[in-house]
Amino acid sequence: MLLGNVASSCSATHSAVFSSASPFRRCPSIRARSSFLTALRARSAPAESGAGSLESRGPAPAPASGYAGVRLRETVDAAKPGKLRLDAWISSRIQGVSRARVQSSIRSGLVSVNGRVVDKVSHNVRAGDMVDCTISELQPLRAEPEDIPVDIVYEDEHVLVVNKPAHMVVHPAPGNASGTLVNAILHHCSLPTVAFSETELLSEGEDVSDDESSSSTACETSTKGFNSSESGGSVRPGIVHRLDKGTSGLLVVAKNERSHAHLSEQFKMHTIRRVYVSLTNGVPSATSGRIEVPIGRDTNNRIRMSAIPGPSNGRQARYAASRYKVIEVLAGGSSALVEWRLETGRTHQIRAHAKYVGIPLLGDEVYGGTKNMILSLLQAKLPIGRQSQLSELVSKLERPCLHAVSLGFIHPYTGENVQFSCQPPEDFSEILCQLRRLGMKKVICHLLAVVSTISLYFLSVF
Repeated sequence: MLLGNVASSCSATHSAVFSSASPFRRCPSIRARSSFLTALRARSAPAESGAGSLESRGPAPAPASGYAGVRLRETVDAAKPGKLRLDAWISSRIQGVSRARVQSSIRSGLVSVNGRVVDKVSHNVRAGDMVDCTISELQPLRAEPEDIPVDIVYEDEHVLVVNKPAHMVVHPAPGNASGTLVNAILHHCSLPTVAFSETELLSEGEDVSDDESSSSTACETSTKGFNSSESGGSVRPGIVHRLDKGTSGLLVVAKNERSHAHLSEQFKMHTIRRVYVSLTNGVPSATSGRIEVPIGRDTNNRIRMSAIPGPSNGRQARYAASRYKVIEVLAGGSSALVEWRLETGRTHQIRAHAKYVGIPLLGDEVYGGTKNMILSLLQAKLPIGRQSQLSELVSKLERPCLHAVSLGFIHPYTGENVQFSCQPPEDFSEILCQLRRLGMKKVICHLLAVVSTISLYFLSVF
């Protein structure tokens, strides 16, 4: 079949690149002659629940079908000393509502403090203040086609596999309305403007990494399809899974409803084959292992997730499992090149699990992989004469060193197993090379599967 031939060619090409002496060339693009993204028919979105009043002392539970019209009337607890931002306090009192949604409500004049309307989101409230808040209606966002270069690893009439660069957001969100992968795909496939609602977006504008809830949500909303602005549809166009803004690598996009449903089911059943590579602060005590710790939202930082030991309990923490394998020990034991395979796909799963086992990713300021930590680990093991090299290395860290290096799935139309691989980008590769110069110890000495060519590639570079 045509796809099988193309996929085989793609796989062979990438295998050759991995074993070459010049490993950091850009991934070759394989484009089908005909590329037009099939527009799906819009279906009506479920209506949000009516207004409700919340006056409990604990955080209000999340409404079953939305927040529009939800009202909170509550006195700020005297147990909370000092000043509190109004938007932060309201967010803490209504479970699951996004800070962006609360801020929109404040700016719309729907919040009063002690009987006076306050439209400043940073307004400080104190113990004893009476806050009256009504959550505003959702405002639809629009994604415009934008002529942004896209690194296409594979494309046919059903699916699109993209090598997402670091620093690119996958889909529009408040504060990131343009420059996203969705904007680029709309232009690439000659599609019109797309309208979609904030219900599908993360609360703080931080992208998630292969979040399963993203798959299920997309499965429901994507049947509304790549809707034009006239249809008023609510979608995240064709995106079956997502990657963090700072994460580079492979991501599959469905080009029609059947493909989307089929791929979403594979994610739901955990049969998608995903392999990531990372650079870490420190080295895990065991060279390989399985981390089975639930992941939930960090109560102290809404944009950060946390590994929470114990049984998973729905909204608080969800079951998560990751397998890791150390490929190389670097810089005298200060860092490691680690391969990750996901059994589940929770928000920031690798980053949260890496932090949990004491090896936060290099450059991950949110999860503890700070520049100060890197310096403290490396300086003790380097002679004074190499300090400038160390400073140069650290100054180049602008994102978590995490790359989605391999992606495999069953093609939704042919039923064939297809596998794609793509080297890390230049920033990752350069840091890896510099860490190797500071000292390297190979750990993996045997390969187990098709994707093991990735490990072979890393081991054969020097």
